[in-house]
Amino acid sequence: MSDQNPTAKSILQDFPRMTSGDQFVFRCGRDLDCFTTCCHDVSIVLTPYDVLRLKKALGLDSSEFLERYTLPLLNAEQKFPLVILRMDPETKKCPFVSERGCGVYGDRPWACRMYPLGVATPKQATPADQPFHFVLREDLCHGHGCGGARSLGEWLSEQGVEEYEMMAAPFQEITLHEFWERGTALTPEQVAMFYMACYDLDRFRRFVFESRFLQLFEVDEARIEALRSDDEELLEFALLWLRFCIFGEKSMKMRGAVVEARRQAAAEPGTVVPQES
Repeated sequence: MSDQNPTAKSILQDFPRMTSGDQFVFRCGRDLDCFTTCCHDVSIVLTPYDVLRLKKALGLDSSEFLERYTLPLLNAEQKFPLVILRMDPETKKCPFVSERGCGVYGDRPWACRMYPLGVATPKQATPADQPFHFVLREDLCHGHGCGGARSLGEWLSEQGVEEYEMMAAPFQEITLHEFWERGTALTPEQVAMFYMACYDLDRFRRFVFESRFLQLFEVDEARIEALRSDDEELLEFALLWLRFCIFGEKSMKMRGAVVEARRQAAAEPGTVVPQES
């Protein structure tokens, strides 16, 4: 079986399913003739935490980072916007890689940390058929069979994957929400809200502090202060707001006076009730 560009079906059917103690032999280094080859002509979908880490590492505002280094991805087959890392238009290589290696290695995206491992998720997971890791073997990579053996658990720990997956969990919950199964398309306004809350965090922070947001929602003082400077806290808060606005969940609490004013306004014929934002 060839592992080149495997399909989702072939991965689920044919690839060995790794457990934490399963071992594989692999290493990456400058002495390998394939060094940084995997950083060329590849589509890397960035998670919200990827964007957060990269923009902080580069000292950029999130809006500037997104404009300079990413491409938005939204087509008829997608239900919500994603962003991918923009490759150099001439060389097709990652903008952060050089002959010496990755220039943002400590803050590299989740997908880069995982390589050469992948994660497969059955479409309808059951207790007997859960997400699993597998080894992806590509002709371009000559690191397989080199170096010492390490277990799946050791690799994930060494590469810092666990922190990324913990931070990505709330976003993954949103992407797997039953809302998307209903076939309801996001409005242009909701698409913009989703993009801002997930990726453009500095703009979301301005939205919180420079709009009527804090007049509409109950937010305790300690959290308000954290939101001013803590990006991780801000991302968690932004995703709660997104669940409130798009899914209609009670993940945020509106101020009592605002709820009452809206109730009274809704009771008056011909009155248009303003939206939460």
